[in-house]
Parts: sequence; C-alpha cells; structure tokens
Amino acid sequence: MTLTITAQTISTKSIEQLNELSGENVKLCMQCATCTGMCPMTAEMDLSPRKVMHLAQFGMLDRLSDSNTWWKCASCHACTVRCPRGIDIAKVMEALRQRVLRTNKNYIEPSALPAERIAELPQIAMVAAFRKLTS
Repeated sequence: MTLTITAQTISTKSIEQLNELSGENVKLCMQCATCTGMCPMTAEMDLSPRKVMHLAQFGMLDRLSDSNTWWKCASCHACTVRCPRGIDIAKVMEALRQRVLRTNKNYIEPSALPAERIAELPQIAMVAAFRKLTS
C-alpha cells in the first residue's frame, strides 16, 4: 500500500479526535510491528494493527472506513503489553469503533439475527458483542 502524504491528505483534526477518544497519542508509534506480531487476530484482519496505526498517524481515517480490523480486535491487550512505546493500541481500536458507532450505524443489527441463532449462543457472548458492535 502506497501512501501519498501531502498537506491535503493529512487530517490533524482526525488525529486530535482519535487521540481524544482513545486517550493515546498515535504519533508515538514507531512502526516496529510488534503489535501485529503479538495479535492473535491478525489472520482475520484485512489490515494489520501496524497499518491501522500508520494510517491513524496521518489522520487518514477515511482510508480505514471499510476495514474490519478494529471490529475483529479481541481487546486482549497483547499489543499493548509488548508495545515499546507504551501505546494502548486496544484503546485506539476501541476509539475507531466508537467513531463509527457514534454515527448510529451498527456493525451488526440484533433484530436481523435469527431467533434460533440467538437461542443457541451464550447470553454473556451476546451482551459482549452487542456492547462492542452496536450503538
């Protein structure tokens, strides 16, 4: 993936918003890819956590809009524990989810799930999924 970096492509407003939502400074990331190496969900993601952080550093959140990476994040904090810069990457992923959910757009629609599917799933899993994936 080639990034063209110009004054027009960098969004300082997006960077500030993401930093405020997450409580983290995405600019501290040095792109070592330790987060990607530690992530148990990387195989399920279309962009690695390192790539997400890279795009976030330039405020290119529009390029991340179709990514499934932050939805697939298990919030296990393996990336955070090993980050040499101490960035809580799981919080950044949560902030990216919150940006979408604050537009009242659900990632999954509970009413669209078949009743038999809901009956077979553990209630705790349903509650956790709905908290994470619905506004």
